[in-house]
Amino acid sequence: MKRIVDRLPQTDSERRIVRHLVIRDPNCGVSDEWVAPEMIFCRHLESVVLSGVTDTSDKTIVHLARENCNIQGLDLTGCKYVTDVSIMELVAKTPPLQWLQLSGVVLTDASVSAIAKTFPKLVELELNDQPLMTAVSVRDIWSYSRKLRTLMLARSPQLTDSALPSPIKTLIPQPSGEKPLPAHPHTWLDQLPPLILRHTAIDLRVLDLSHCPKLTDASVEGIVAHAPLLRSLALAGCPNLTDKAVESISKLGLHLGNLTLAHCPRITDNGIVSLARSCTELRSVDLAFCRQLTDMAVFELASLERIHRLVLVRVPKLTDNAVYFLADHTPSLERLHLSYCDRITLKSLHHLVRTCNRLVHLTATGVPGARRTGVGRFSDPPPADLDPDQKSVFRAFSGPNIAALRKFLDKEKLRREQAEAQNIPFVPRSDDSMDLY
Repeated sequence: MKRIVDRLPQTDSERRIVRHLVIRDPNCGVSDEWVAPEMIFCRHLESVVLSGVTDTSDKTIVHLARENCNIQGLDLTGCKYVTDVSIMELVAKTPPLQWLQLSGVVLTDASVSAIAKTFPKLVELELNDQPLMTAVSVRDIWSYSRKLRTLMLARSPQLTDSALPSPIKTLIPQPSGEKPLPAHPHTWLDQLPPLILRHTAIDLRVLDLSHCPKLTDASVEGIVAHAPLLRSLALAGCPNLTDKAVESISKLGLHLGNLTLAHCPRITDNGIVSLARSCTELRSVDLAFCRQLTDMAVFELASLERIHRLVLVRVPKLTDNAVYFLADHTPSLERLHLSYCDRITLKSLHHLVRTCNRLVHLTATGVPGARRTGVGRFSDPPPADLDPDQKSVFRAFSGPNIAALRKFLDKEKLRREQAEAQNIPFVPRSDDSMDLY
């Protein structure tokens, strides 16, 4: 089984034996005009990745669909010139695919529904960045694609609760004496009935619904009821979610390992307490920009034995107490993000890097204590796209730099103790010298 990476087949023998064509590097020099003819001559392809050929056209995909009867997977991430035309041809001509990645390919409901109804063996489906996809086609995914293990629908602004499985509830009749609510105008999408399914997505393990701003607590309740074995759930950028949604997520229990709730400003400590006490196998939690959280939420998360990644960027109510507690009670911690937590001081960060032996990455951008003299020289280089002000406060420590930072802060602590013993004013140094003056 021949695999070719970041180039095209060069000989007839390669074209006959190639099974996997992978072009991910956009700088490899391969363009669509060269790929299209190869789709005709390479007739035994089983998987094709064209995310590095950003000008991929419908012509190439049509040739692929017509000439390859063994194709099992296709990655067209970022191929913005691919349209419904070639996707419909793919659906009509190819055998049932097992994985399909179409993030960034702008599709309509017709194509998405056709994919769901025609490829029942799909295990992985990525449809991120779909501005035109609505609840109509996503309902077909839940109804027909029953073997999915990974479903990615991030940044699809048209999705509403009606796109997702509905929790089964007993309707409570309204008292006859109450005045009915005034009617308000509906669109046909608002009038879709709840999606009641007779099956459960027992195989689904990874679900990404990040930045779908219309989703509410009811959609999360339905997801958990329909996919009870989820291991990774991403709901970042869903501002309508509250503690009720977090309590629903808690029902996943020991199955949940990775959770992203960044930019969900209505979540409070109550929800995180329920989550930490129910989902004790959590390994990665992202709570960036959840501004209502306090130290109490961190105290609960620190009790998780397997937690190795924690994101607390821009959680302004956090104090040194949270950092001290993490350092003393979370030996498994490997990656911690504390950028723009204004109340955290360098003293607690010093205790953290001394105590957490497994820590390999720490971000403290915008933390006032991290601006101290000499600390910046241990930081990783800032990204090139940052402006000068952002570069000046950038602080990210990884790998050997954490050990070097720990050694430097230990030295400065010893200098302070010596200065106090000799009744000498302490002056911070930026170098590695032990001199008090």
